Amino acid sequence: MTHAIRFHKPGGPEVLVWEDVKIGKPGPGEARIRHTAVGLNFVDIYNRTGLYPVQLPSGLGGEAAGVVEEVGSGVTDLKQGDRVAYGSAPLGAYAEARLIPADRLLKLPDGIDDRTAAAMMLKGLTVQYLIRQTYRVKSGDTILLHAAAGGVGTILSQWAKHLGATVIGTVGSDEKAKLARAHGCAHTIVYTREDFVKRVDEITGGRKVPVVYDSVGKDTFLKSLDCLAPLGVAALFGQSSGSVEPLNLGLLAQKGSLYVTRPTLNTYAAKRENLVAMAKELFEVVQSGAVKIEVHQTYPLKEAAKAHADLSARKTTGSTVLLV
Repeated sequence: MTHAIRFHKPGGPEVLVWEDVKIGKPGPGEARIRHTAVGLNFVDIYNRTGLYPVQLPSGLGGEAAGVVEEVGSGVTDLKQGDRVAYGSAPLGAYAEARLIPADRLLKLPDGIDDRTAAAMMLKGLTVQYLIRQTYRVKSGDTILLHAAAGGVGTILSQWAKHLGATVIGTVGSDEKAKLARAHGCAHTIVYTREDFVKRVDEITGGRKVPVVYDSVGKDTFLKSLDCLAPLGVAALFGQSSGSVEPLNLGLLAQKGSLYVTRPTLNTYAAKRENLVAMAKELFEVVQSGAVKIEVHQTYPLKEAAKAHADLSARKTTGSTVLLV
């Protein structure tokens, strides 16, 4: 018998319960893995609250690192004892062990430890598609990033700087501004006391930016459009402040023939070959030292409810890992 965090109804952190679960042998195309570290992400809160509905009762979490215990038939590129991680998988990472489709697993290079891997897979793969695919950031670009001190934000800032871009990051406090600057932001805007549209205009000399990466949603989205240069891209990849209201598409014409996209990692990484290529690029920038992954908080897995409460209350910075 093994343990897992599960929930039987949507709600606050209190709905998360530590339960005994049975795990059988892996079927065709599956692997059984024993987790060592599990990543905490805002999407976990969306699943728990019902914003992103799931079939209940349900496990939680889509990012973790661990060791392969057994593989099912047809699995040829993994074996018992392999160190692996994943960031694009069915829910169920909040567990001591689990069965998982083997095509979602990525072998870890020796230079990346389990805690680092658990903190970087979902967030790092998200950054890869955002800055290498959704809008391909290039040297000389000035870009706007909301929640720059968060887990995705600290990775995106470093990677974009490495590519030669200038990053303007919005944050909620002076402490978070300091953190964002330490991770590659050339300019920080404390949105609680500064008008970020006005500041972006000042920083860019009125030219504005070609792309805004927005995971905040309701509180920032319309103002994000006002920061874009003509033909600019608004990449809305989260909604920590709530869902964006229905959009009058005429606004996109008025504000400069803008593009809006609502991308997800599941779409970009749906094909195995794409997932592997994305992970290869992520592993390379981390191993080179261009992107440093820092775990700022850890909690025992069974205390996932406390970790959720702290994340919701914006008490965390950077990446948080649940230890198994």
